[in-house]
Amino acid sequence: MTEIAYVQPQSLAAPRQASPENAYAVAVQLRAAGGTEQFVVSTGDPMQPFRVSGEPPIGQERFLALVA
Repeated sequence: MTEIAYVQPQSLAAPRQASPENAYAVAVQLRAAGGTEQFVVSTGDPMQPFRVSGEPPIGQERFLALVA
């Protein structure tokens, strides 16, 4: 059986900052600045639950949005 541990956020702002909405906003800014499509993915990692990348999701990550 896999045990899941709760990780305490490093700051009170962390839950607000680590949101899919903020990741999408970053993706829009990167798309506007660089001109390349950006993927918003869910990582499953409590320390970095969402990330933005120019590459599609890998491994256990889930696709959330594409800013093209």
